[in-house]
Amino acid sequence: MLTGYQAAGEAETADLERMVGLAAGSADPWSRSLPLHFTASALVVHPASRRVLLRWHAKLGLWLQVGGHGDPGESDPLTIALREAREETGLTDLVPWPTADLLHAAVCHVPQSAKEPEHEHADLRYVFATGHPEAARPENEQSPLRWLPVDEARALVGANNIRGTLDRLEPLLS
Repeated sequence: MLTGYQAAGEAETADLERMVGLAAGSADPWSRSLPLHFTASALVVHPASRRVLLRWHAKLGLWLQVGGHGDPGESDPLTIALREAREETGLTDLVPWPTADLLHAAVCHVPQSAKEPEHEHADLRYVFATGHPEAARPENEQSPLRWLPVDEARALVGANNIRGTLDRLEPLLS
């Protein structure tokens, strides 16, 4: 999948090179024990209203997309992103949109926490659509969800590299 993906710009090209190296050089590139490991995430959209769903990540103190780590034995990023999106939003009708293609590949810094050392995520990002945005429910009280137009979502995430993912999403919703 990574060898067929076309990076956009210098930053994503560098991130993609690191991801290809990770995939080639590790027996389990999804292992959380690695200082750089794969994660999969998604922007959830309601195409009819042109809105995107963001989730509050209390650990990072940021509004971000949904997603996360693969469970033991999982290695398909689209499947991982879909499972995570369903778990974190309660939406059961999610489908890849407008295709199942990778939208963005980005390496993300994760600061040290009480449970984990500082590390990086090689995040593979997709888009999933729902026809029932009103059915979205947060996974827990600490992780509220917000439906927003792309421009408001971009303002809310600030300088985080999810801005680049939102930039790629916007023309798809037009």
